[in-house]
Amino acid sequence: MNKREVFEQVSDMEKRIGELYEQLGDLKEHLGNMLEENNRLSIENHHLRNRLDGSETNDEETDESHVANEIPGEGYDNLARLYEEGFHICNVHFGSPRQDEDCLFCLMFLNKNK
Repeated sequence: MNKREVFEQVSDMEKRIGELYEQLGDLKEHLGNMLEENNRLSIENHHLRNRLDGSETNDEETDESHVANEIPGEGYDNLARLYEEGFHICNVHFGSPRQDEDCLFCLMFLNKNK
């Protein structure tokens, strides 16, 4: 084996290592996206379970006379509570979970109704 063949083998190996490094980077990015989505879905699931548990408790305590005597503005309070629980209340992303940042559309809606 001469020096040229060794150099070509090293160059070829370097090229393959580079390609593997690119593939590893792509896999790492894909895994990161999957972990973010999994975390987002876990948070959404947690919020929905809490909401479901709360609505079941409220359904048991509510009677017909209480429903008839709802005060105006209670809908606004419900929307504000949903926003505080981490969900969008704006018409752009209604019902989807917020990702730890405020939504200008939701805030404008909340401030408009005050």
